[in-house]
Amino acid sequence: MQITKDSVVTLSYKVSDANGKLIEQSQNPMTYLHGGYENTLPKIEEALDGKTVGYATTLSLAPEDAFGVRDEALVRTIPKSEFPPGVKVGGQLQGTNDEGQPQIFYVKKIKGNEVHLDGNHPWAGMSLRFALKVTGVRAASAEEIAHRHVHGEHGHHH
Repeated sequence: MQITKDSVVTLSYKVSDANGKLIEQSQNPMTYLHGGYENTLPKIEEALDGKTVGYATTLSLAPEDAFGVRDEALVRTIPKSEFPPGVKVGGQLQGTNDEGQPQIFYVKKIKGNEVHLDGNHPWAGMSLRFALKVTGVRAASAEEIAHRHVHGEHGHHH
C-alpha cells in the first residue's frame, strides 16, 4: 500500500546533527497520520508521500524545516521563589509566550536564586539528518481521521 493522505505510517528513525553525531534513535517505531495533520514535520511527509513499506531515506533538514530557528525572546530568567520546590535542570514547564499562547519551557540552569528557562525546542537552530525507514502503512480509521491522529498501537490513547 502506498503512503497517501489518511494513511497511518509506522517508521523507525535516527536523528543526527549535521556532523553525523547521533542525537536520538527510535527504540519503538513512530506512528503518525499522514496528510497534513501536523503529526510530523512537513518535509518528512513530502519525502514519504507515495512510498511503500521498506522505503528508506535520509533527509538533511535546515533549522527552518526541522524545529525552527532559535528565538531568543523565548529565553527567560525567573526568580526561583516563583517555582514550586523541586524545580530541576532538564525539567519542562508549561507557560505562555509573549502572545499568550501555551509554550513549553525547558529548565536550562539554576544559578543562585534565578532559574534560566528556554522556550525553544532543544533542537531549534540545528540542521538535522533524519534516517527514516517505513515499516508499516495502513488506512486510517474514520475515528483517527476525525481526531487527526493515530489511536492504539504506538499511537495516542485516550
